[in-house]
Formats: sequence, structure tokens, C-alpha cells
Amino acid sequence: MDTLEAIRTRRAIRTYDPDHTISDAELRTMLSAARMAPSAFNIQHCRFVVVRDPALRRELRAVAWDQAHVTDASVLIVVCADRDAWKKNPARYFNGAPQDVQQMMAEKIQAYYEGREWVQQDETMRSSGLAAQTLMLAAADMGYQC
Repeated sequence: MDTLEAIRTRRAIRTYDPDHTISDAELRTMLSAARMAPSAFNIQHCRFVVVRDPALRRELRAVAWDQAHVTDASVLIVVCADRDAWKKNPARYFNGAPQDVQQMMAEKIQAYYEGREWVQQDETMRSSGLAAQTLMLAAADMGYQC
């Protein structure tokens, strides 16, 4: 499926084939795509937790407004965000750039985030949304939407 078609036809899915299992290779493909989603300063705030254990998924469903897809989908992927990712050696996001550029960008990242908790929260939410959307588009491209 082409990208524009996936965007145009993407819809929330409410029913799942309980007998289908997403293969590890397909899961890796989807997660790899999601990891490439844009993020502020290329920080990649998101982490993905794959939950396959049925008992744990039932527990999660109980705190997720009893949404059926938490237990019924082939796999549950929880998108998490690290609000403090900007603090962890920010020069590394510009690896390969000249040392002075790495240093300058690290200082800009610190100036942008430090003491601005609302910005930290907003950026992690945006990054999570973009990662989740990329994950959904990858799944649609692989035929996991009908």
C-alpha cells in the first residue's frame, strides 16, 4: 500500500482475529518503522513495550477502560515516553557532526528543556503520537487493517 493511501484509509480498528499471531519478523518491521518517526532534536523519546502475556494483558485491560483491543489484538504495544531523554548525553544526537556543532546543539537542547517541564511533557507527547501513527501506518501497509 502506498503511504498516501494508508493515510487516507486508516481508521480505528475495533475487531480483531483472535486466532491470528503477528510474527516476530512482522513485529520487528513495525517497531523499526516506528523508531524512525520524527522527534524534537531527534531525541527519540519513545520506547515500546510489547506485551504478549494474556494474564498481564487482562490486568492492563482493567485499567484501560476495559477496551477489548488490549486483550483481543494479536499483540499489545505500549508506547512509553522518556521525558528526561534530553538530559542523557544530548551531544550524541548529533554524532558524526563536528565536535563544535555537537557541543552547540547539546547546549541548545539543555536551554530548550531545562526548567520547562511543560515543554518536556509536550515534546514527549508529540513524539509518542508520531511514533504511534508511524506504527499504525506500518501495520496498515502490512495489511493489518480491513
